[in-house]
Order: sequence, then C-alpha cells, then structure tokens
Amino acid sequence: MASTSEKASNASGEPRETSFDDLKFEMEKTDAFKRSMLTPKIEDLFGSKIHIRGYMFPTLKRQGLTGFVLVRDNLECCFGPGAALYDCVWVKMRKGETAEFSIRPIAVEGVLRFEEFADMDGTTRAIYLLEQGSVD
Repeated sequence: MASTSEKASNASGEPRETSFDDLKFEMEKTDAFKRSMLTPKIEDLFGSKIHIRGYMFPTLKRQGLTGFVLVRDNLECCFGPGAALYDCVWVKMRKGETAEFSIRPIAVEGVLRFEEFADMDGTTRAIYLLEQGSVD
C-alpha cells in the first residue's frame, strides 16, 4: 500500500524497524559510488518511514540541532574520511523540532530518501537522508 508521496511504513502504519545492516551494500573503499550498487531491498526503503538506532556524530553545537549525522558506531572505530557510505545517515529534524547532542545511542524516526552528498572534490561522502526526523 503506497501513496504517491510516501510508501506505507508497514501494515500497522508504524515505521519500519531498520538497522545500518539493512543499508549496507557491496563496495570497496576505493570504489567510486554508483547508484546501481544499491540492492533492491535498500531501494525499497526509500520513501518509507523508518526507525533506526545509532550515535550522533560529534558537532560543535550541543543544543537546538536541526540536523545531524547519525552513525553506526560511537567513533571508537573507523569514522571520518574514508568511512563507508552506508555507515551514516544525514538527519533533518521535523520542522519546529530540534535535538540535543548525546554521546549515548539514540533512536531516530523519519522518512528515508536517497540524496548524494559530495565534498568539494566531487567525492560522494553520504547517500542517505532522513527527513522529518525525530529523536525518541
């Protein structure tokens, strides 16, 4: 059941429980990103309301965040330049809502979209956008 603007979350209308493992696809760190790398399962998530858990990527601002990057791990691993594209999601908060930075794991809900974010040299650094986000 899908509308023209947004897919149904699931039969009950609740967001689809999603993990970073659901967003993972085959890609070597040296490969240039191509949308054809995304699996049908990932493509099916786009336009769906999802619920995903992770950590906020540190930022200088601590309160009133209208957007932030949600990452798989708490930086004790390999995040930063060279991290895998599927290990981060850019979250844009729902209009009028803000988030407060936390070092603890958080759960976020919103509509997953595909949007390629590239740096100044044209290298793709992120591909997932969560719109209308809210933090549990």
